[in-house]
Amino acid sequence: MPLDHKRINGPDETLPYSLFAKQSTPSWNQIFKELQKEGKRSDARGFLDHRKVFLKTGIVSQAKGSAYIELDNSKVIVSVFDPHEIPNRQDYSLKGEIYCEFKFAPFSCKKRRLHQKDNEENQYSAIMKQALESTVCRHEFPNFQVDIYALVLHNDGSCLSAAITAAGIALSHAGVPMYDIITSVTLGIQKDMILLDPNVLEQSLCSGPILDDTKNSDHGIVVISILNNHNQISQFYQSGMISLEKLNQTVELLQKACSDLVPLIQKCLVKHVIKTLKSSGEG
Repeated sequence: MPLDHKRINGPDETLPYSLFAKQSTPSWNQIFKELQKEGKRSDARGFLDHRKVFLKTGIVSQAKGSAYIELDNSKVIVSVFDPHEIPNRQDYSLKGEIYCEFKFAPFSCKKRRLHQKDNEENQYSAIMKQALESTVCRHEFPNFQVDIYALVLHNDGSCLSAAITAAGIALSHAGVPMYDIITSVTLGIQKDMILLDPNVLEQSLCSGPILDDTKNSDHGIVVISILNNHNQISQFYQSGMISLEKLNQTVELLQKACSDLVPLIQKCLVKHVIKTLKSSGEG
């Protein structure tokens, strides 16, 4: 993909500050052993604990519906726009379409990202679409398309699952008909260690190289999206190498973790409804 030469990413002669950092950074084996020894993570969470979650609707005034989510330092904003006719389509579609675009802000990661979408963002966009297609009542708007845009303001891990959860809230805020509330959670695995809602360092630890162990080579990232009232999995994504026994164990943990987010989403939506009713009553 050609570069956008109209944008200035920075002076040509600048050097990344990481070159001047101390070279005594711990290896993955040292980080893994320290986690095992401490029995808890750097933010004092247990291995199966969520980070603090903050949710809010109505962030983008130009959008039909929008939502903002924080998982500690991970910050994602999702916008949903009015349905419009499906572009470049000649035949009539009995079901509406969903267009999803997942994008990291250039300043959201440790290494600055380009404005053009890369392969990771394209993959995350496809996963978002797969998760939300089974959530939305697409037969309610035939031959129309709903656009969903997710922008990561700060990447501290688990951004894909945060974007899917926020997209479900934004769709509800926009009044798009849905079958159920959708929640999504990320889980990281390294050997016998299971880390729920990993941050960016833990995510790199789990998705990185296999640590020295000939008996147990389980490592990877699992992202699951669930329709909670129907108890149906709408999307499942896995990277790495995980045994079937370990995978069955993680799915049960992820289902419980997804159900823990439902009361927070319900409270956020109820707060929005009460605010709307008060504003209409005053008007």
